[in-house]
Amino acid sequence: MFLFEYTYLLLLLFPLLYCLYRCREAVVKRSFVHLQLFVLKRPRVWIQDLLKLLIALLLVLALASPVLIDKSNPLNRKGIDIVLAIDASGSMRASGLSEVRESRFETVQRVVKSFILKRLNDNVGIVLFGDFAFIASPVTYEKEVVAQMLSYLQTGMAGDNTAIGEGIEQSIRALSFSKAKTKVIILLSDGEHNSGRISPKDAVAIAQEKGIKIYTIAVGDDFNPALLREISSETGGKSYAAVNEEELLGVYEQINQMESSQIKSQNFLKKEYFYHYLLLLAFALLSFYILRRFRGNA
Repeated sequence: MFLFEYTYLLLLLFPLLYCLYRCREAVVKRSFVHLQLFVLKRPRVWIQDLLKLLIALLLVLALASPVLIDKSNPLNRKGIDIVLAIDASGSMRASGLSEVRESRFETVQRVVKSFILKRLNDNVGIVLFGDFAFIASPVTYEKEVVAQMLSYLQTGMAGDNTAIGEGIEQSIRALSFSKAKTKVIILLSDGEHNSGRISPKDAVAIAQEKGIKIYTIAVGDDFNPALLREISSETGGKSYAAVNEEELLGVYEQINQMESSQIKSQNFLKKEYFYHYLLLLAFALLSFYILRRFRGNA
């Protein structure tokens, strides 16, 4: 939106324009006997008046401070806060999800990255879990940064076991500063819970208390379907299983249809000022006007 910050200063144009029209320089008549001795130049008064008009107009417009305002607030839109809890245990080094020769974790990285970039209106974060869990990327609107961070993660960074309880707990911690009405954890694992200082049951209880919905995705063939179903059903989410990349893409596409909610945040306005351009142009015209007067061409 383009507007003037101090619109009322535009009223100065009326007295200035009136003065430019009425307050003209008086023409003083001189008498000479031998006019043939002078080369007469017809004065170009209209150029002088035009320069004065433009300079006055530019100065008033600069005073009114033209500004381009961007009211699109990336922190105040319809969206949800999502944490992607990803299993990085040793078993995720196994292959089989994709037709190309790569590990489960590499396939998951590719699919999850695509999912992140599709969540245009949401805040997204990443938690990695193995023997323990840690927040690899805080919940943020900068999805490109989160997707790039995901590329640097590797299996074994959190140990080779599977601490699903800690994965949920750290995801809840990542959402602790969230002001979104809807908060979601999407937990992906290929194994059973066998590590960590907190059980999945206790972690789910915390999620229930905070109103966080958990979706679970099982990959591979050595997971505990009953546990994952229980985690999702008790928090209002859904449980999925994927045996290949195509099914995994389909799961994330289904989750991508989740209902959005309003994120509350502080107001934000991005302003771009243009008054300095007008002042530079006015200064250039004023310099040209003074130069003409000095040379006697006005």
